[in-house]
Amino acid sequence: MTETSENVTWLTQEAYNKLKDELEYLTGPARTEIAAKIAAAREEGDLRENGGYHAAKEEQGKQELRVRQLTQLLEQAQVGEAQASEDGAVGPGMVVTIAFDGDEDDTLSFLLASREYASSDIETYSPQSPLGSGVIGHKVGEDAEYELPNGKKASVKILKAEPYQG
Repeated sequence: MTETSENVTWLTQEAYNKLKDELEYLTGPARTEIAAKIAAAREEGDLRENGGYHAAKEEQGKQELRVRQLTQLLEQAQVGEAQASEDGAVGPGMVVTIAFDGDEDDTLSFLLASREYASSDIETYSPQSPLGSGVIGHKVGEDAEYELPNGKKASVKILKAEPYQG
């Protein structure tokens, strides 16, 4: 899954189905379950000092936030594979291999995509992360700079950029 500046999120069919199933669960059975928890906690009496009630309401809030996130994500999704840029520049949906500080032996390959798509198969960096935003738009062979958490700058060389094949 990847995001572009036009707020389109590319999803594989598998990722789309997984997120759609999660949304269906959260808007169906999960809502029923949380409503039952809240009702049971209300029956216990004084709501001001009812920890179970407050915990259930907090859980409900988190659940509804996730529903809104998924709804927005799926509304903006395009199912398929992100296309490689015509100019060969790094962009969302690509597997990028970089070398740190010009040392071509110290490399990292990662998928430049939304964290929603993170898997154990390949490390995933968000396009909004410091490294992700630093490499976007650069071409193979170019150096890219990004800001470290301590405020210093780091440089990497783009060794390879290929569309993610799943």
